[in-house]
Amino acid sequence: MTSTDTAEPRLVPARMLNEFVYCPRLFHLEWVQGEFAHSEDTLKGALVHRRVDEESGSLPPPDELALEDRIAARSVLLSSPDLGMIARLDLLEGANGTVRPVDYKKGAPGPQGPWEPELVQLCAQGLLLRENGYRCEEGVLYFAATKQRVPVAFDEGLVARTRQLLTELRELGAQTVPPPPLVDSPKCPRCSLVGICLPDEVNLLRGMPLGEVRRLVPGRDDIGLVYVVEQGASVGKAGERLVVHRHDGTTEQIRLLDVASLSLYGNVSISAQAIRALTEHEIPILHHTYGGWLVALTTGVAFRNVELRSHQYRFAADPAACLPLAQALVVGKIKNQRTLLRRNHRGESHGVLRELSRLGTLAQQVTSIDQLLGIEGLAAKAYFSHFAGMLTESSGFDFRARVRRPPTDPVNAVLSFLYSLLTRDAVVALLGVGLDPYRGVLHQLHYGRPSFALDLAEEFRALLPDSVALTLLNNRILGPGDFLRRGLAVALKDQARRTVIGAYEERMDTVIRHPLFGYSVSYRRILGVQARLLARTISGELPCYRAFTTR
Repeated sequence: MTSTDTAEPRLVPARMLNEFVYCPRLFHLEWVQGEFAHSEDTLKGALVHRRVDEESGSLPPPDELALEDRIAARSVLLSSPDLGMIARLDLLEGANGTVRPVDYKKGAPGPQGPWEPELVQLCAQGLLLRENGYRCEEGVLYFAATKQRVPVAFDEGLVARTRQLLTELRELGAQTVPPPPLVDSPKCPRCSLVGICLPDEVNLLRGMPLGEVRRLVPGRDDIGLVYVVEQGASVGKAGERLVVHRHDGTTEQIRLLDVASLSLYGNVSISAQAIRALTEHEIPILHHTYGGWLVALTTGVAFRNVELRSHQYRFAADPAACLPLAQALVVGKIKNQRTLLRRNHRGESHGVLRELSRLGTLAQQVTSIDQLLGIEGLAAKAYFSHFAGMLTESSGFDFRARVRRPPTDPVNAVLSFLYSLLTRDAVVALLGVGLDPYRGVLHQLHYGRPSFALDLAEEFRALLPDSVALTLLNNRILGPGDFLRRGLAVALKDQARRTVIGAYEERMDTVIRHPLFGYSVSYRRILGVQARLLARTISGELPCYRAFTTR
């Protein structure tokens, strides 16, 4: 018995033709890679379409159209396998045996009339009507901002141009790597995917001459991370809000729109309704042990970019491809460790600074991941052997060596908890890009370990967790009374954990001048940008990865 593949070809929405003409890269990111993000413009457009999105009226078959004096149908869905397109027409008007689509636009026409993306999208709707047997000679563009109706004739020139662009669209849609970004384009600042595309950053790293790298996204995130650390607490849902019920009977409500991720620590429960709401909004739920280790992850079906993950798995399985990327991560980590020591060590540190410089150079010369891990281990040993020199005598804390499982002193307890926060944020950043946080290039496969998140975290360890730990301990924000000892293990008390989380979030929200791109942005934004650059490197769009380092 034989079988044949009868799957229908994937139909491209007519609105994607608009995106393609506006910017081929935007089309590829949105259609091929499944990326999407709302902007002020897309939200305003959704408001304009609210009325026409409601199905109303009727559209008779083509052979019965002449029997109707006048038709008006809203939200009409049409498709054509021959054109390879599908569209939902905002409004369809008909009279005297002909029909014309009316496409709603939120803005105003250009100085010379409608723009080409608007014209070809409307013409594509006309071609769909013709393919379905209807007589269609023209369409209408309705501009909500100026309340204008602009008729558009589907003449031979516009039809030929639309068909040509459809052919080019299908050719680009078959490629796995997006086209290069536009160069210094005025279109970029208003694009909803500008924070995903990173046009100026990618062009700079590809060697394009740029006068200035524009900061095209806000310096800080408006939404925040929610932590629930109180044991016995529960998380539920009421309307469009999360509700945290505490053990003492008090509650706290947070709008879903204000939540970037939800982290639950230890014995904290969550309702099925809250899980569904969070996953529908593509907000990850991260489940941690009481001590902070990430043990589970709950997400919705948000992994649309299959091509990127396919690139990632092939990349991670190729040691020759992994090595340069892993080297960049380790060299970046060593440079940042050296910078923190140079800035904060109280005593003689020239010897360890020279050693870290030497190891950073060696890391660039190794020929295998195993050798690189050996160099990274030597650098960590040298760094932590001098870590105590960054603690003030008045802090009251002693540090002899890095001990993880379990931490045996207060300094190690703070470091371990902070590292778990950074790993959590790296997981969220990679998920947001579409990468698998569990398939790494430096940290290889290990059951239950988010290896790629640990890879991304490497270059930030000294800049974020280590720096926060020094601030908390040297400024005596934490004292000996903030810790519990259980056998050989030392852990933070509940209130101390909240203090550490607050200090870490304050550090992540700190705005600094990016040393490579030149604009001011928060550390959290930088973490997200580095995740995007990892994706661009893995997909082959960038020739190499540049780790984030400070001077």
